[in-house]
Amino acid sequence: MLTLDPASRRDRLILRFGRIALALAAGAGAALAHPPFGLLPGLLGYALLLLLAERSASVRGGFWMGWLAGFAYFFISCWWVAEAFLVNPAQAWMAPFAASLLPIGLGLFWGTATALYRRLAPSGVVRVLVFAGLFCLLEWLRGHVLTGFPWNPAGASWKAGSAGSQFASVVGVYGLGLVTVAAASAFAPLAGPGPRKARIGAAALVALALAALVVGGAVRLSGARPALTDTVVRIVQADVDQESKWTPEAYRGIVERYVNLTARPGAVVPDVIIWPEGALPASANQVFAPGSPDAAAIARAVRPGQSLILGLGRGVADPAAPDGARYFNSLLALTDEGGEGLRITAAYDKYRLVPFGEFLPAGDLLGALGVRSLTHMPLDFSAGPRPAPIDIPGLPQVQPLICYESLYPGFTPGGADRPRWIVNISNDAWFGRTSGPLQHLNLASYRAIETGLPVVRSTPTGVSAMIDPWGRVIEDQRLEPGESGVIDARRPAPAATTLYGRFGDLLFGFGLLLALAPAVAWRRLIVRARR
Repeated sequence: MLTLDPASRRDRLILRFGRIALALAAGAGAALAHPPFGLLPGLLGYALLLLLAERSASVRGGFWMGWLAGFAYFFISCWWVAEAFLVNPAQAWMAPFAASLLPIGLGLFWGTATALYRRLAPSGVVRVLVFAGLFCLLEWLRGHVLTGFPWNPAGASWKAGSAGSQFASVVGVYGLGLVTVAAASAFAPLAGPGPRKARIGAAALVALALAALVVGGAVRLSGARPALTDTVVRIVQADVDQESKWTPEAYRGIVERYVNLTARPGAVVPDVIIWPEGALPASANQVFAPGSPDAAAIARAVRPGQSLILGLGRGVADPAAPDGARYFNSLLALTDEGGEGLRITAAYDKYRLVPFGEFLPAGDLLGALGVRSLTHMPLDFSAGPRPAPIDIPGLPQVQPLICYESLYPGFTPGGADRPRWIVNISNDAWFGRTSGPLQHLNLASYRAIETGLPVVRSTPTGVSAMIDPWGRVIEDQRLEPGESGVIDARRPAPAATTLYGRFGDLLFGFGLLLALAPAVAWRRLIVRARR
């Protein structure tokens, strides 16, 4: 019987654990390229992942390299989800499971991409395009499958508003990801076989491509001077922690805090006041019930002619629903049009709901297994219609996005029905002073770059900000986590309609076809040779 000597077994273990460590390092490096870390050399993790995939002994080995890298990437990118479970002490035990299960699941997309790449096994310089194409195809699927979770796509590694981010105005954040992954992966041939001059030439072309990306963005920003409209916006951030909202004593103080900030005298009189998602720990049905003292206090703080935009849950009677009503996470616009008090003039119901936070997927099955009781979610929210601009008296048409809807490209129309601005209300208080709210700001800012529209963002605890049409937070118009106050600012005018606004992900799809075409041709050559 043939046996391996101890030295051989040791060498194989060292090699195996070394590959595992390199895969984890590849994912960690790519994650640390994202804000707020901003370590852009970490993008070379994609080149390392390409090498690990193609040097795997099998397709299965290629999958595990991608999955390990994806696990590390999403663990660093999404560890803050555990913070939401610490708000309720009864759920605290679930925090480590949430922080682990999410990257375990999302890593499957990376593993599938590297397994497909290992299966196709392209050669030559074109393998860089094939790798980037497969990887970004799976990234796009991650943002769409089962409602999607497009947190930190590769293209968002560039800080929104920077020169490197501006190409998203042409191809969107997924197209920018295709360019970014291809450019970073093209350094892999430097460590591979082949003529030295060819490998150095390929790296030089990549360096030129990255320089063109940054220089082109810098040229776009050099002429980017946002014109200011006459509309004055007040963004309210009351700094209300999520864990301190749920007692009757706290409720009264929260109402007073928002009312006082709304009525605070300023250098200019705002036309519209914006409160965040879940501003008050009560439903709209309770807050604006007939005779409600809260509704009266809010009405006194809003002047005639002003509008108030805020986020609250609300119930709507529906005889077809199991308990006679449906519940929505809503954005409401209230206007005092003539000193006669506030009335609801526009409403938007959240379309893209958070799984396990706002609804329970496969609710009947998981409910029977007891998952609903574990999540402390007695009822599901219902999804509203697909996002569309709304009209508020006295204001230009606006596109509402609630919370993590701001992660999704393509919700804002870019043609003849293009609105004039985007309002994003969010409840980032669930995630405390972690990297989550800072990354959420970066991702929401990409919607400004893609559409050429300013984004007005309000959260309870930060980051609230005015974002110009090029994705830049306007100086001195930002409230950090833990700050309480208001931002009074004139709304920036829209920039010119962008190519992405006109064509959406069409250009990204065309880029995928160009990237994956060599793989199809390569496979055909292999099949013919075998025949």
